[in-house]
Amino acid sequence: MENLDQSKLLDPLDNLIAGYANYYARYFQGESELHQKLAEGQSPKILVIACCDSRVDPALITKAKEGDLFIVRNVANIVPPYESDHARHGVSAAIEFAVCHLNVQHVIVKGHSGCGGILALLKGIQGQDQFISRWVSVLEPAKKKVLEKFKSEISHEVCRACEHEGIKTSLANLRTFPFIHKKINEGKLALHGWYFDLSDGCLLKLEEASGKFVDIFQ
Repeated sequence: MENLDQSKLLDPLDNLIAGYANYYARYFQGESELHQKLAEGQSPKILVIACCDSRVDPALITKAKEGDLFIVRNVANIVPPYESDHARHGVSAAIEFAVCHLNVQHVIVKGHSGCGGILALLKGIQGQDQFISRWVSVLEPAKKKVLEKFKSEISHEVCRACEHEGIKTSLANLRTFPFIHKKINEGKLALHGWYFDLSDGCLLKLEEASGKFVDIFQ
């Protein structure tokens, strides 16, 4: 027992509490001026719509500081199309707040490899799931386009293509929001598609002209 790593014996919740203690000591005691400013309000310039997958935290990947990013996370980083009914639209509400009230200048839809939501879209949901299949069905146009192109069994290549097309579909859906369309036309807002590859750590961006994903540094 003496040679065991004591951190591995901690309950996962205890690890979070220990991490908070480190965060508090480093940031609130070490950078108190920054947090006093943040306590007065936020003014991020970038909205990131990302997957809720535990491996692809946008702030960690980009080393963003508190207050830099307004982040919306959901299964498969999906943006639904604009709807003006009386249903509750959590993602749309967050987008509206970021664009209309925080006046962000950029919106990034950030997908990733190995996305379970995209795999669920391609395979279909079995069992007792009540919400996932309906949610990912927003990306049916992406699925249809990919399967028409490949006409093959689900593979790594098919999943990756659908992950890419899912980002494009969400970007198209963003443009259906009147307030987004207006701000783009006024030159006050820009949309971006990003893709993070978990296997090699590469970050790709959607090149609008070609419709391809290229290295972020190009």
